[in-house]
Amino acid sequence: MPVDFTAIDFETANGFRGSPCSVGLTKVRNGVVVDEGYWLMRPPAGHDHFDARNITIHGITPDDVVSAPRFRDVFPEVQAFIGEDALVAHNAAFDIGVIRSASEVSGMAAPAFDYACTVVLSRKNYSLPSYSLPFVAEAAGVPLLNHHDAVEDARACAGIMVDIAAKHDASSVQEVFRSMKLAMPHIDSYDPARDEMSKATRSALEKMAEMKAGGAPAAGRGGRSSWSTEGPNPVPNLSADISHPLYGQTLVFTGDLSVGRPEAKLRAAGYGAQCASSVTLKTTVLVVGSGFTATDLRSGRLTSKAQRVLELQRRGQGIEVLSEGEFLQMIG
Repeated sequence: MPVDFTAIDFETANGFRGSPCSVGLTKVRNGVVVDEGYWLMRPPAGHDHFDARNITIHGITPDDVVSAPRFRDVFPEVQAFIGEDALVAHNAAFDIGVIRSASEVSGMAAPAFDYACTVVLSRKNYSLPSYSLPFVAEAAGVPLLNHHDAVEDARACAGIMVDIAAKHDASSVQEVFRSMKLAMPHIDSYDPARDEMSKATRSALEKMAEMKAGGAPAAGRGGRSSWSTEGPNPVPNLSADISHPLYGQTLVFTGDLSVGRPEAKLRAAGYGAQCASSVTLKTTVLVVGSGFTATDLRSGRLTSKAQRVLELQRRGQGIEVLSEGEFLQMIG
């Protein structure tokens, strides 16, 4: 299809989304990849420590970026590559958030973007046990061979968007949204002299201040905690962004995550999700901790709740399975 856009994928050094260490971009013209770009970078000063978990995911180490320019020096080139294109990303709330938070802590302006999330669009165009990027890329006919390589992830995301556009006979990303009767997401520009920092950035700065003052991290934020306490199911925030991939979903959690289950529920509810304590016919998303990855759906390494979900999927119920990493990306 004659669809034009730029797909983007960031990898980060640590749990703060404003710590980009690499970015991959794929430019599409008339439904065909015409250019790609890749940049290594040092995250913004003060946010450039590397967590072991992130290194395990993408393989980038501090030594790899020690002589690389900072985000603030790289981003003008990234922005020039994007130009006036709509941005497309898999879990776009994360990648768009990387641009915003990294710009905020760098004290620099950030541009406005129209963007599309292929997680949200894929849920409405494919029937899959998981909408993790490798699963969706395979369904779209663009198998992903090296997940978490920023360029390959961006290229796979681009292939998904082209396939979805073809399904709707759409000639633009905007037309895909119109054909699905959805509003295309947009993020406004950011001016440090005028605008307030985002909540994600403020929280990260508060945590840094606590650590510098010698205080302990807030409960549930450090290490792997037991989820033996289910906690209450909070009321969803109905004023949250409806384009967020958790908005309107009914979530159930299983296994151990990096935060306590009550905190995870509060964070999900803040994005408009309804949390529940058991898998039922209303369940739309199961979040699995304990080191689970989406590929475990094929190997059978599952909790009893995940097995129940697979049983319901076989009966035709549409339930998505998310790994810990995918959920944490979604909640910023």
